[in-house]
Amino acid sequence: MKILIVRLSALGDIVHTLPVAENAARAGAEVGWVVERLYRGLLESNPSVSTVFTADTRAWRERLLSAPAEIGALRRALRSFAPEWTLDVQGLWKSALIAQLAGAPVLGFTAAERRESSSVLLSRRRVRPGPDARHVVDKNLWLAAAADLPIERRAPDARYLLGVASPEADAFLAKIPRPFALYHPGAGWPEKTWGEERFAELARLLAREDGLAPIISWGPGDEERAALLARLVPEATAIPRLDFVGLARVFAASALFVAGDTGPLHLADALGVPVVAVFRVTDPARNGPYGQPQSVVCGGRGATVEAVAEAARKALAVA
Repeated sequence: MKILIVRLSALGDIVHTLPVAENAARAGAEVGWVVERLYRGLLESNPSVSTVFTADTRAWRERLLSAPAEIGALRRALRSFAPEWTLDVQGLWKSALIAQLAGAPVLGFTAAERRESSSVLLSRRRVRPGPDARHVVDKNLWLAAAADLPIERRAPDARYLLGVASPEADAFLAKIPRPFALYHPGAGWPEKTWGEERFAELARLLAREDGLAPIISWGPGDEERAALLARLVPEATAIPRLDFVGLARVFAASALFVAGDTGPLHLADALGVPVVAVFRVTDPARNGPYGQPQSVVCGGRGATVEAVAEAARKALAVA
């Protein structure tokens, strides 16, 4: 049996889809995955995924003349893979259209579970997750179950990334003190952020009382927040620009990862790193760290430094 997963982006959403591939592979299925070029490195070393197909939807919009040829090449590759089922995990028009390229029946969510409900028109079978599937990881597994795959609930596991060498990450790790905590002030939406001043106060507190050297984590779009945090905590070191393999190695070496609802938090959780998640506007029951749901502090900007520090110490105690 061959299964094709269409989950194009982004970091946290791809991490939340990893159990679908793991369950399919454990059941003996050969798994293909269509992903945006930016995130290909997250999947290339995944033992559950036999073939990674690249979509470049942003480039297609910018290079209209070359887009038809590239889309045609992807279509031929997907038809050659010949899946029995295509799982449109993303539920957008672009993912629904790409899912059609493989020529297989498409499993997708009902309109109520999609960000773009009208894309439901392109799904052959529409799956409504059961009431027990509150977290997005469990919702995704319902698609795999609809393809007649036996399902076992497990937390996302990205430790396969640690088997790939990253000299850049190793060089950085050789220069910083241990133990260290990673503080990630950025998020995809400003409403999800906790505030650099609070991160700075927490970093100083845990450095002074718990001996955790502060390291600043950041990604594209987080540059200003990371720079402000660095000014507030001059003794902190920011990680260099790294690919996903390098980030995984740095995250895995940390004693603690503190962030809001953002992709790097979910990657750290999938690597088994103790995390503290500060949630402000999103529902942790749906989007929280799946492997460590007890580590969530709700309230966002209203969450006190003392409450987050207490959660950090609890996370460290069980690590």
